[in-house]
Amino acid sequence: MISTKGRYALRVMLDLAQQETDRFTPLDEIAARQGISKKYLEIILKTLVREKLLKGLRGKGGGYRLTRSPHEYTVGEILELTEGTLATIACLQTGVEPCERADSCITLPMWKQFDRIVHDFFYRITLYDLLQGNIPYMIVDEDQTARPTE
Repeated sequence: MISTKGRYALRVMLDLAQQETDRFTPLDEIAARQGISKKYLEIILKTLVREKLLKGLRGKGGGYRLTRSPHEYTVGEILELTEGTLATIACLQTGVEPCERADSCITLPMWKQFDRIVHDFFYRITLYDLLQGNIPYMIVDEDQTARPTE
């Protein structure tokens, strides 16, 4: 499940993508437009700045702006940064103890394929795509790779 942190981060990135790219947008403006508390928004923005998805500037004329073009940000990048993982089950998360049942688990290939579909779907959509209302429909190839349809 994608938490509010991931969903709000995506909303903030889209909000900033709609602003003038050379201007810093104040926290108050973003919070008001998005209906997100300033305190919660600060937590999200701090993460996005630390990971260099945004540039922050303090003081008069300060605020936040994108560090790249909206074409260069993927939804997957933003969600994984704020959520930590998009893995649907614990045994597919990185950095966890290997599941003792992995070798005999009949459902593991299904979960791996599902995770691949989710990953490929989110990493193929950019902020620009969302702003244009252009969400690619995905199909799964025989090699279990999700790709947009033609």
